[in-house]
Amino acid sequence: MLNIKTFQVNPLQENCYVVSDDTHACVIIDCGAFYDSERQAITEYISYKNLTPIHLLCTHGHFDHNFGNNTIFETYGLQPEIHSEDASMIKDIAMQCDMMGMGIDYDRTTPPVGHLLKDNELITFGNHTLKVIHTPGHSKGSVIFYCEEENVLFTGDTLFRLSVGRTDLPGGSWSELMNSLEDKISTLPKDTVAYPGHGPKTILNEEFRMNPYFH
Repeated sequence: MLNIKTFQVNPLQENCYVVSDDTHACVIIDCGAFYDSERQAITEYISYKNLTPIHLLCTHGHFDHNFGNNTIFETYGLQPEIHSEDASMIKDIAMQCDMMGMGIDYDRTTPPVGHLLKDNELITFGNHTLKVIHTPGHSKGSVIFYCEEENVLFTGDTLFRLSVGRTDLPGGSWSELMNSLEDKISTLPKDTVAYPGHGPKTILNEEFRMNPYFH
């Protein structure tokens, strides 16, 4: 059984997930922790639950999903794992902040990318497996992580509850996002629970019926 702990972090209220199972192995998905208190909350949870982090996984390279990667690298020695199409983007979080004009001063060192994720690759930890599914659209290298054993999906900014991610940033493509919804997400079981990069979790069946971007 998966244990999914959600941390809502940084000024953009991004969802960072610590996902573990009964073996106490865990993966950290989209560590966007910006403030020291957020970083501490994540590491304290991992320590309190006696978890062993195995992977630092990134759904894409945008700054709000990667602010805290350096804390995970410094604490556990894990380097971010990301699709090759977003690998260059993740290297300079400070530059992204400047380009977005967010008024966010980011002065931490970004750890080097450790592994380039590939479409259909399997990521294992403990007794569970996450399948990497490439879903370009929000960014060129956007991916989602699907756990078939538990019918759980981590969608990053590809899919939100009753909405989808923006496509007006560099590397974004509306047509690619629509293709990702139709060719990738629509093929998954309807009872799959989706955990997005922002906002509440949802169920794919509700998205197929009510999300206007599936119609």
